[in-house]
Amino acid sequence: MEQHSPSIRAHAVALMRQGVPNRVVAEQLNVPRGTVGWWLCEDRKRRGEPYWRPTDCPKCTGRDFDEAAYSYLLGLYLGDGHIVSKPKQNHLSIYCNAEQTGLIAAAENAMRSVMSTLGVGRRSKPGCVEVKSYSAHWPCMLPQHGPGKKHERVIALEPWQQAIVDEHPWQFVRGLIHSDGCRVTNWTTRVIAGERKRYEYPRYFFTNTSADIIRLFTDTLDRVGVEWKSLNQSRAAVTISVARKASVALMDLHVGPKY
Repeated sequence: MEQHSPSIRAHAVALMRQGVPNRVVAEQLNVPRGTVGWWLCEDRKRRGEPYWRPTDCPKCTGRDFDEAAYSYLLGLYLGDGHIVSKPKQNHLSIYCNAEQTGLIAAAENAMRSVMSTLGVGRRSKPGCVEVKSYSAHWPCMLPQHGPGKKHERVIALEPWQQAIVDEHPWQFVRGLIHSDGCRVTNWTTRVIAGERKRYEYPRYFFTNTSADIIRLFTDTLDRVGVEWKSLNQSRAAVTISVARKASVALMDLHVGPKY
């Protein structure tokens, strides 16, 4: 490590004690950022001051945040997301179809809108893109995080989360559809004027293995006036169908297909 005069070190420490960011101090004094960070760490140790990593977590700081974006992000997380929480690695991941670039961008924007100081990145995998944001505070905002798979544990919203979903129900539905749902075009045939013709109609599907997440989805559909039904199927997952014309029109207006 390059040696610097005690006066430069003292000046740097004094600036950082005043709250000047390490990056700014390093630029002003022409000292590597790593050296500045080490000086600050040593100063804290000498004074017995514990280190708390800066955060803009709304639950920890009480600050306002974009609740509509949060409702959407909550839907994405419950459908197809998870949190890795380890001593040296904490991040929220949302998995998106690699071809759905609009969904990837929407997931990134939602993460930034909820915790704006965090970095958000992408990791490409075969057929999909993992949108990631590193912070030990994501479990504060998504308390449904826990050991095991979601369908193996209780998934229930905290009162403050339910209040946000009640205020922004369509964003929540949109997040769930964009993660574990889809909009498709079905077809059948009808006899019209003695001639059998092909008839196409759109519908929405949402599939999940967690009974709790299915209930959250259908309760929200009931709240916004969307008619739905559960399909009979042999597998463990449950599929919810929205096929009535008026309900599909509502979904098209507020949700739309993934893109």
